[in-house]
Amino acid sequence: MKTKFTTTGLLCFFLAASVSCKRSANQAPVIKDTAPVNTSPTVVSFPTPSYDPSSIDTTKLFTDTPVTHNLARTDLLEISGVAASRVNTGILYIHNDSGNTNQVFLTDKNGADKGTLTLEGVANRDWEDIAVGPGPVAEKSYVYVADIGDNQAKYQSVFVYRFVEPDLSQLATPVNLTITAIDKIELQYPDGPRNAETLMIDPATRDIYIASKESSISKIYVARYPQNITSAGLMTPLVQLNFNKATSGDISTDGSEILLRSNEVIWYWKLSAGTRIDAALATKPQHAPYANNEPQGEGICFAADGSGYFTNTEVRDYPGKLATISFYRKK
Repeated sequence: MKTKFTTTGLLCFFLAASVSCKRSANQAPVIKDTAPVNTSPTVVSFPTPSYDPSSIDTTKLFTDTPVTHNLARTDLLEISGVAASRVNTGILYIHNDSGNTNQVFLTDKNGADKGTLTLEGVANRDWEDIAVGPGPVAEKSYVYVADIGDNQAKYQSVFVYRFVEPDLSQLATPVNLTITAIDKIELQYPDGPRNAETLMIDPATRDIYIASKESSISKIYVARYPQNITSAGLMTPLVQLNFNKATSGDISTDGSEILLRSNEVIWYWKLSAGTRIDAALATKPQHAPYANNEPQGEGICFAADGSGYFTNTEVRDYPGKLATISFYRKK
């Protein structure tokens, strides 16, 4: 009887282990914070600009009505960010948010299906934005994917995944490429967990900016270059804007323009020569045109050549609506 029990137990153990191994092989890796839990976050004071948001005027640099195209792929319902490639002319990077695949999708201004990049070894806890900019190796362009969504403000750390932009010119379209060399940048807020959907990269300094998504305010934090890729780094508080529920932002290729958006409005900064991003964000912006043509406006980015800016939208909760790419041309 004893022998029979032991044999059965061992059989159950090996069966369970086999099932566990098969399940693990099919699951995305679990995202773990490496830093200890901070139960007493620091009280942080943010400088707040003195201008009245209701007095902001509207820039005349862009057309009021965008050119809009539906995405060819109708399965992408939770599109969040958008970024323009610096290596592959005309290519836009987009992605879904929480709980979806660890993939970046390729499209263009017409919404065409240009392929997929799969990020090996990382998961999509809540990817909320994407950006393109310089990185550790000079003369190379990098893609930055922001795993920074946190609706319940419960995560001790957020993550930015950075990889070198692949040259797609010799690959058949639609591309199907796996990215294996990825830097994992773990970041923490000095004042405790919070939700965010905005990532921006300073092309001059390679600093990373994250803007929180909160009612009536947006706290801007910066992670100075070089960012640590072996342990968690603490971000620096920069400025608190009277901006409601920021969903995305971008800095132009030459660093002379900034965009910050919500589902209702877009703010635009045009920087004077020599002005740093830090200083510009504390100055009064202008409104940029927004046609309110998106049911849940999420992403925004400048065109790589500076000719205008793109916006996109999530449509999961809006039956009958199609995911779109809109372009506002610079006059």
